[in-house]
Amino acid sequence: MCGGEGTRLRPLTFERPKPCISIVNKPSIEHLVSHLSNLGFHDIIITVGYKSDAIEQALGDGALFGATINYVYEETKLGTAGSVKNARHLLGEKPFLVVGGDHLTDINLLEFYREHLKHSPIITIGLISVDDPSEYGIAEIDVDNRIRRFREKPGPGEIFSNLASTGMYVCSPDIFDYIPDGTKFDFAKNLFPLLMEKGMILDGWLARGNWSDVGSPASLRLAEKWKLQEMSYANISGDMDIKNAHIQGPVDFGGSIYVGHNSRIIGPVAIGSGTSIGDNVLIGPYTSIGKNCIIRNNVRVLSSSFYNRVVIGQGTSVSGAIIDNEAMIGDSCSIEHGSVIGPRTVIRNRVTVHSNTRIWPDMVIPDGTTVTEHMLNDSYDTRCEGS
Repeated sequence: MCGGEGTRLRPLTFERPKPCISIVNKPSIEHLVSHLSNLGFHDIIITVGYKSDAIEQALGDGALFGATINYVYEETKLGTAGSVKNARHLLGEKPFLVVGGDHLTDINLLEFYREHLKHSPIITIGLISVDDPSEYGIAEIDVDNRIRRFREKPGPGEIFSNLASTGMYVCSPDIFDYIPDGTKFDFAKNLFPLLMEKGMILDGWLARGNWSDVGSPASLRLAEKWKLQEMSYANISGDMDIKNAHIQGPVDFGGSIYVGHNSRIIGPVAIGSGTSIGDNVLIGPYTSIGKNCIIRNNVRVLSSSFYNRVVIGQGTSVSGAIIDNEAMIGDSCSIEHGSVIGPRTVIRNRVTVHSNTRIWPDMVIPDGTTVTEHMLNDSYDTRCEGS
């Protein structure tokens, strides 16, 4: 399911759909499709809406992933269950797995599918323990994994479980009898309560492993950390020019990378081709840097994501931030944890961007500014809540 606009991740989703946000220098949907194909799911249907061209360009017909991919288009928003019913003509008469296109996971979904086949409920919901259940649908299950209660985004006094729905389901084709045609209809908000009201059997499956729906900048950074942790060796895909620098731990480098005198890179770190790193630069673990970036002298970068063609000025510190394409950060700036800088934004010298703030695309932040709240550009939609 890849139809949402990703408003909660703005400004990163103004120019790309959520499944195409970069995680370790490639669209997150590529990680998901690779995982599914490696498990044996080779027939993949993708429901698309917002900026569908980018998803098709990233995945093509699936051949590069050892899969066959078909696309189903939504002219109007149909909701999660409605979008799946819109693909009914391609799904056949066997149970099928539903996964959000923005998910990143290493969970054994083949085991999930097989568990559903053993018991044949109308639907099996993948569940995982979370620290804050209030942002998810939660379920209560019995010893036989039957779901006894389900509540979407519970409030205080309603959090009877910390088992959150992952938004991954194995479904019997019988669900289509309960999903209306042509109207917005969601799994959690509409279908699950309807099925339980009618006495249908819904099972839960307790997932083990890493999972994120990449619904916020914090979850995006966590998902990227998981992928970087999977690196176990150094991979250099071309020539490098290193001037008495120090490189430690697993790294993934593209070609034509320059690293200046006395700089230090501590993995896991991924750096795209054509990137230049100045003298006395520290790049700490869990950092991903895209293609053709310029990092000038005396910069400190810790656990951050830079996309392509980003420029970081001398003496600047970046910690736990996400910086989108072609942003330019001046000298002696401090970009604090959780901040998100939109594409083509220009931040002048000696600017401090406070933690958990966002700067919309094409903004210019004057010298010496302290950014304490979101900086919005009225040329773009200013909402950052919702899907």
